[in-house]
Amino acid sequence: MGATVQNALGVPISPEEWNRADGFSPGSMLLSRVPGVDLARSGAAPITDIGASLRRDAPIVIVDTATGERWPYWAELDANAPDDRKALIVRPAKNFREGHRYAVALRNLRDASGNPIGPNAAFAKILGPRLPSDDPLAARQRQGRRVLAALERHGVSRDGLYLAWDFTVASRQGLTGQVLHMRDEALRDLGRRSPSFTVTQVTDDVGDGIAREVKGIVHAPSYLNLPGGPPGSSLHRGRDGMPARLPGNTQPVPFQCEIPRSAFERPARPALYGHGLLGSEREVGAGNVKAMAAEHGFMFCATKWIGMADEDLPNVGAALTDLTRFRTVADRLQQSLLGFTFLGRAMTRGFPSHEAFQDGDGRSLIDHRAGLAYDGNSQGGIMGGALTAVSPDIRRAVLGVPGMNYTTLLNRSSAFTQFAHVLDLSYPDKLDQQIALALIQMLWDRAENNGYAWHMTDDPLPRTPGHRVLMHVAFGDHQVAPVAAEVQARTIGARVHAPVVAAGRSPDKVPYWGIPTFGSSYAGSAMVVWDSGSPVPPLTNTPPTAGRDPHSDPRGDAGARRQKAIFLTTGRVVDVCGGGPCVITP
Repeated sequence: MGATVQNALGVPISPEEWNRADGFSPGSMLLSRVPGVDLARSGAAPITDIGASLRRDAPIVIVDTATGERWPYWAELDANAPDDRKALIVRPAKNFREGHRYAVALRNLRDASGNPIGPNAAFAKILGPRLPSDDPLAARQRQGRRVLAALERHGVSRDGLYLAWDFTVASRQGLTGQVLHMRDEALRDLGRRSPSFTVTQVTDDVGDGIAREVKGIVHAPSYLNLPGGPPGSSLHRGRDGMPARLPGNTQPVPFQCEIPRSAFERPARPALYGHGLLGSEREVGAGNVKAMAAEHGFMFCATKWIGMADEDLPNVGAALTDLTRFRTVADRLQQSLLGFTFLGRAMTRGFPSHEAFQDGDGRSLIDHRAGLAYDGNSQGGIMGGALTAVSPDIRRAVLGVPGMNYTTLLNRSSAFTQFAHVLDLSYPDKLDQQIALALIQMLWDRAENNGYAWHMTDDPLPRTPGHRVLMHVAFGDHQVAPVAAEVQARTIGARVHAPVVAAGRSPDKVPYWGIPTFGSSYAGSAMVVWDSGSPVPPLTNTPPTAGRDPHSDPRGDAGARRQKAIFLTTGRVVDVCGGGPCVITP
């Protein structure tokens, strides 16, 4: 434990929760420190030229040790750190495969003057003759020889080698097993029934095309260790280490539903809505959500992403002062996936027979035969893919201004700035910060898109259908970095609408590298980029500061809403941009 990162009070991160993992995050950033390195002089692939990472002479190589496949990435230095504490960060441009082992080589690195950078004394010793068994580096040398052999087997020699290591990615079970265990047990006990629920408030004639707003609580099993699972609680575990329910523990799942006026003529399609950063179910009452409901005949119901909802703000702040506590954020988020699943079941199996969801003649206002859809924005886009992957009921989902892998997103987000101050006070060493972010991502994976991306679309999890996903990205987004959406698109096998942006708008050598395109119509998972004219975001791991933030623009555009509605209804992505890039006038 003494070897883990310590906070300003000298308290180390306890490894207990990480010891449950059977590998590293599939979106792991690879961290090293290379004093004096100049990535441009070294020829390392930047964020604007991901294809360069696959060159035979690339100075940074990532290779799958079983298949020999070279993995795409971009390399950057931590722009937030002083020179003597800058981490070299290598980020995968597509998530690593679950359960696979990868070998990494840094070679032929150069400083700003173009001079080669040799390995440090310890690694040079590992590269040298066999060490006696009593040498402190002997065990590392034995492990290192296995790595070097794997690299050499796949065409990467020792010439110019600065550093090499390997790592194993977590398995599907390690990433998703806890949530699937809770889901399967809870749904097995539920059977074909609706979850129990209580309607607490009904408001008619809401306005903005909404005829009725219904609020209430769905009652779901709680696998958290405190009654009702409040902020700060964590998963209760059985003897096998899996989540276990305390006898009778129930999780209240507050909901708010918006029923359009059109439902009194034709029943509305049911859809879950996912709120943004540290928000609540009340976001379903936002103007853009009501407009989507009224224009296209959807009934949206929302609940909280507990763990990262409004009520969790104090606990999130406390967790950033002692990252051992971050498990309470990740554990509540896993419970939230079960809460959304139970709300979805209630919407299709229980709500239609309740008077709050019927007209005056007892006719249901919900078309339960239409199937359940999902639409979420920002955090609702980052979490919504995980929900889609585990839901047995959702077949199509729209992820608005989405991304995945919070370790990529946080430094690049204007929304994280206030939390970054807390992290700076608690973990002031910038190199330690990057290590700490990599650690908490391993817990976040259990409840956000990053841990579920491989199963979000065509390779579904057990007892789960296949899905189609539409991603709406805001070019130049200040809050959710579009580059993280591109990584997601590559991982889930999505195509991107083309032309993506106007000529000259993208700073990339090959814009949207590695993502196939489609034109007027496509029946499959897709990404559409909406351009409001905001500046290109920084090419460093820093948040945008120039121009206006287009984060909310796609959901506010009538054409984008029409595209979403057609997709959620038919599974087809149609061109609503007249054959050109999708442009929004703010």
